[in-house]
Amino acid sequence: MKKLVLTLLFCVLAFQLNAQTCEELMEYVKEQSTGTTYTSYTSEAISKVTFYTITVEYKTLYFAIVCFKQKYSYGCNEYIYQVGSSTKFNYSINYLNSAGKAFWKYIQPYNEVLECAPN
Repeated sequence: MKKLVLTLLFCVLAFQLNAQTCEELMEYVKEQSTGTTYTSYTSEAISKVTFYTITVEYKTLYFAIVCFKQKYSYGCNEYIYQVGSSTKFNYSINYLNSAGKAFWKYIQPYNEVLECAPN
């Protein structure tokens, strides 16, 4: 557990050197990797989740960019989460039953890693 925390701390510090804001971090991640998107047509809150894998300084990092639906609009608000290596798999096998429940169980617990998403 200590090793995971130290690794995540290192990753956050490395990104702070390359990206000043959460928006810049999202753009950087999108530029570095082709994502895999899971669209949620029936969810009231989540439009889609795109997972990215990138390598920084010989370390593999995993990200989820979640697009939350806007009320009374067709658009969505994007937020980035740095997640674990199994998050994409776990989300992918559960999101069709409930994208919201899959989000809360597999992505939201990583909310404080980057502090780029609302509580």
